[in-house]
Amino acid sequence: MSTADHVTQLTEKHHQIEAQIQTEMASPSADHVQISKLKREKLRLKERISTLSMAVELTH
Repeated sequence: MSTADHVTQLTEKHHQIEAQIQTEMASPSADHVQISKLKREKLRLKERISTLSMAVELTH
């Protein structure tokens, strides 16, 4: 798998997590611990996407 493909997959996962966060926050019985975990995972993905994107730009 190329780095660009990996970035695409991570970006899709990032969007999925954002949707999960929005769904959980809209719930009347929102699990704030779960929301925090999802936000941390989303941030980790964002940082990884940023790092890989820079690597792709440097190689092109």
